[in-house]
Amino acid sequence: MNVRLGLFVVLCAAACGPSVAEDFVTTAPIGEVVALPLVDLRADVNRDGIVELDNATDDADEETWDAQHGAVFLANIDDDLQRCPGTGTDQTLPLCNDASDDQLNGPDDLLDLAPLKTAGWANAGDGVTGGISVTPAGHVRIFKKTGADVAMFDEAMRLTTDEVRAGVELYLEGKDIVRDSESWDGYVNVTLSIYGAGATLTDTVRMRVSPVMTFHHLTPAETSYVTRVTRDSWSSSFVSSLRTLLNATPEASPLTEIPGNDIWAQDFFETGYMAMPAPNGQQHVIRTAYRSAGIETNGSSPLRAAGQIVFTKFRGKDSAGLQAYTTQQNPDSVSLNSYGNTETIPPFKLGDVDYPLGRLLRGDIPSFAPDPVLAKVFESQKVQPHVYIDTSWLLVGHVDETISFLKAPNARGWVLLINDAAMARKMLEDQVAAGNGNVQMFIGKNWYNDRTGAPYSATKTISQVLADTDVMARSAAAVAEIDAQLQIIKAATGLTEAEIIRVPFLHFTAYGYSIAYQPGFVNGFAAGLTDFVAPDPFGPKIGGVDIFKKDFEDKLTAIGYHARWIDDWDLYHTAEGEVHCGTNAARVIPSAKWWEGGR
Repeated sequence: MNVRLGLFVVLCAAACGPSVAEDFVTTAPIGEVVALPLVDLRADVNRDGIVELDNATDDADEETWDAQHGAVFLANIDDDLQRCPGTGTDQTLPLCNDASDDQLNGPDDLLDLAPLKTAGWANAGDGVTGGISVTPAGHVRIFKKTGADVAMFDEAMRLTTDEVRAGVELYLEGKDIVRDSESWDGYVNVTLSIYGAGATLTDTVRMRVSPVMTFHHLTPAETSYVTRVTRDSWSSSFVSSLRTLLNATPEASPLTEIPGNDIWAQDFFETGYMAMPAPNGQQHVIRTAYRSAGIETNGSSPLRAAGQIVFTKFRGKDSAGLQAYTTQQNPDSVSLNSYGNTETIPPFKLGDVDYPLGRLLRGDIPSFAPDPVLAKVFESQKVQPHVYIDTSWLLVGHVDETISFLKAPNARGWVLLINDAAMARKMLEDQVAAGNGNVQMFIGKNWYNDRTGAPYSATKTISQVLADTDVMARSAAAVAEIDAQLQIIKAATGLTEAEIIRVPFLHFTAYGYSIAYQPGFVNGFAAGLTDFVAPDPFGPKIGGVDIFKKDFEDKLTAIGYHARWIDDWDLYHTAEGEVHCGTNAARVIPSAKWWEGGR
């Protein structure tokens, strides 16, 4: 707590004995008013976005940090002046950001720093000075305002007597996010010390850096992303169709085209954000994009090249890029470092435990695990505790191959979409029983030879599909594997069967692993709060109606969604992915404030 003693009236030198402030004042004549020290450092402890010297809630319990109070700061790793280079290597690109120097990088940069103030001790004696220290050292930088100038204030510097008397405005800059909570937990203690009055008095506030949070599907896309491959007709057709579908949604999120040849826009970056309190109940946000940790080469730039976009295109004002990786990865599980393998379970409460920003869902088992360095970064953010499921049986190994989430008008507020291959088989068997076994599916579609690229027809009748022993065996195996995934999610969330939408599509074998045989339309893009862009299944049409489309449309209609169908067969499906794999989004910032979550 601060030392804020006000005025002390010496009534009787003989009767009163030693002054309670004898280290700071000399013996005074009877009746003389003596000013005792005022040592008061303030931060935004009450989280209203303002530091107030006359508000006791910015002072109470300032040395603790919990769900009710405690000051927040940001890792200032954006680039407000856009001074960082747009080219470089995997080693050099991450080195530039606003926290990489000791300067204030323009007026917008000041908004990314957490304010502090010292109360003025007007009657401080000549020679009284002050100092600011931070423990643990090395994670933050302090700036001091002098007139109109804001400059770094090193711990070796002192507040002058005049500054102690008048009080000063300070700003705290975080140098980086928490990358390993075992090395640094994200907290710092900032201490004001007053020297030269006979003894040292101190006041300390405890602060915490914002974690980086990922988005769930209960907020709509603010900006959507897709790769457009130049001179590729399949890519151009898909991008054009996607833009038309997005324009028809209530949110109409603008579609940003990413240049290049890496079509898997979901995989080489993951969008997120950091936040601290701002006035009027708002949040000041730095949008933050993770780069994929997947290794592609052994050269000086070993990471997946398309991931450089988090620095070369995204980094800017209130926008940051991040990367973390080790070259000592298991080459068999490198695909797990793609972000189709990182999804966010929407907010929920289980018993007395609340997850206001949800939980991260990743495919990860001991023998089939993503990059351990990046995994440690994710786990160290704390506010979205992980749920891990087994995706080792899948060819690509991503959670989005079998699972998605959508907003729903139920008590939970959302539903789980999950693949059900047994349901797909039953739907086809029912059509055979109804005399429709000769109806074709995948009409006009082709597979492509792995070696030569030559096309061959994918069209088959319902009966032919059911007679395909590989499809039936792989689908049966998928049922068991997906049920194991579901049991883990149910245990982690309390999810009930009424909160699950089962999405029917079959599996088959590719390179010894399982992959969607029909376009896996659980693997779609949640474009908004009423629209889900899904891959056209090209299923059998009975009476002119695709039975798989009809089933999914009816289920989505029940929760207030529209299925927006798009042809992804040639561009994504035959390349072992689907719509979600080829799209991405920066979403609307959730209203829930992470610092109120209690973890």
